Amino acid sequence: MANHKSALKRIRANEAKRLRNRYQHKTTRTMVKRLRETNDKAVASELYKKVSSALDKLAKKNIIHKNKASNLKSKLAKLVSKVAA
Repeated sequence: MANHKSALKRIRANEAKRLRNRYQHKTTRTMVKRLRETNDKAVASELYKKVSSALDKLAKKNIIHKNKASNLKSKLAKLVSKVAA
């Protein structure tokens, strides 16, 4: 166990950040799943904007790798273009 005040604070801060990151990552994964299940063109394009933004935010905060975010956005863009074409 940590002996210094600063180390104890760091443990608390890291736990709070871990939970926040986990929540944001899970929320984004759910949004991606919902986008993949969508069959309506208008809804899909609107949802794609939100998902794309969320992925960029996760990559910016290093929750996911920037290349993973880019690859997901690319695949989802192809999917949205094919929906109800």
